[in-house]
Amino acid sequence: MYFSQAIQRRFAGRFTAIKQPAASGAPAQRDPAVIETVTGMLQRIRAEGLTAVTRYAAELDGYDGRPLEISREEMRDSGAALSPELRSAIELGAARTAAFAEESCKSLKDLEVELEPGLVAGYRYVPVQRVGAYLPAGRFPLTAGAFMTVNVAKAAGVPTVVACTPPQPDGGPNPAVLYAAHVSGVDRVFLLGGVQALAAMAYGLIAETPVDMLVGAGNAFVAEAKRQLFGGVAIDLLAGPSEVAVIADGSADPEIVAADLLGQAEHGPDSPAALITTDADLAARVGAEVDRQLATLATAHIAGPAWCDHGSITVAADRETAAALMDDLAPEHLEVQTTDDDWYHSRLTAYGSLFLGPWSTVAYSDKGMAGTNHVLPTAGGARHGAGLSVSRFLRPLTYQRISRAATPLLADAVEVISSSEGMAAHRATAVLRTRRLAEGVGEPSSGGPVARA
Repeated sequence: MYFSQAIQRRFAGRFTAIKQPAASGAPAQRDPAVIETVTGMLQRIRAEGLTAVTRYAAELDGYDGRPLEISREEMRDSGAALSPELRSAIELGAARTAAFAEESCKSLKDLEVELEPGLVAGYRYVPVQRVGAYLPAGRFPLTAGAFMTVNVAKAAGVPTVVACTPPQPDGGPNPAVLYAAHVSGVDRVFLLGGVQALAAMAYGLIAETPVDMLVGAGNAFVAEAKRQLFGGVAIDLLAGPSEVAVIADGSADPEIVAADLLGQAEHGPDSPAALITTDADLAARVGAEVDRQLATLATAHIAGPAWCDHGSITVAADRETAAALMDDLAPEHLEVQTTDDDWYHSRLTAYGSLFLGPWSTVAYSDKGMAGTNHVLPTAGGARHGAGLSVSRFLRPLTYQRISRAATPLLADAVEVISSSEGMAAHRATAVLRTRRLAEGVGEPSSGGPVARA
């Protein structure tokens, strides 16, 4: 995650790189070896069905042959394995995420408008009917993943949400992930991970009917599987390594800034973290503070390489330059810690989710406590896309209703355009209606049926 050639030319002399990523360029989003592996797995699963799914599950995840579907009783009782504090925190995250999603849903209203007398057009929001959610539980089980996928889909009115989560070393599901899915309203959960889980949901191998949409985070293999399955199913987005960026001025606390950079860097050794500041002294202090915190951080073996290879610190000449550089990065998570937070909020246009002020940290959203969704675009995808929300599960399906009297408002122009294109059948659909109009066909009559040709 660093600046484009275009932005470097445009702002030459207006910023200084204090620390650049040691790795060249952005982390690779598509590894040829990953693509080849996923392609082979999907081909085999298409050919062999559930047999291939369970074989991959045994080879890759240690699946022990127990029933793939987790019973509703096991889902319900999964909370008993958790501490009361963790159970309460999960319930709070589910409730808060649902509340934000439900309020968001209220702003999406059906529309009907009469554009001309007798010409009515509109749309109504209809939810996707079947969603498949992937709930990872690898090195760091993403407990809040179900809040962002299952919970939000249910708030959007999706009738059926199935989920897959990989087995743990003991052969069963992660109880916190399972309980989060349960309180989020999941309909069915299956003990499957990785590519085989997504394929099983997309091909209808485990829940009788293929899902219409796949959602949820995962590793490079999961992301590649979603990319290859797209078209047969919808997907939320293609996410790469988690990213964080901070805009800060001299008012920011270097300890807080450093902690927030490392908070996302610990997602993985290829997770970018960037600071853009208008204060050279803060830049130096944050760099030193990152080193100090890494010395005692339990996950320094992950966050340290991420910071070394993909971390950056840049000093910008002014806030205009800082904002332009940050829009060029288009990070997944963006924190603003300045005396001009409102100015940056109105100026910035490219980010997955924005965290304003020193009291806002990405971790609050990551764990579901802020209510907003943490499934967000990475690798510059925020320039043209947005994160998962209720609107992604709702399809605005358009319709039109045209009266007999409004026919000349449409048919005459359609006849002209169709003739110019040489599309005779299109022209005929309009001409026939114009002719019926001239013949009086369809005129309302007193007491009798409408006349037909």
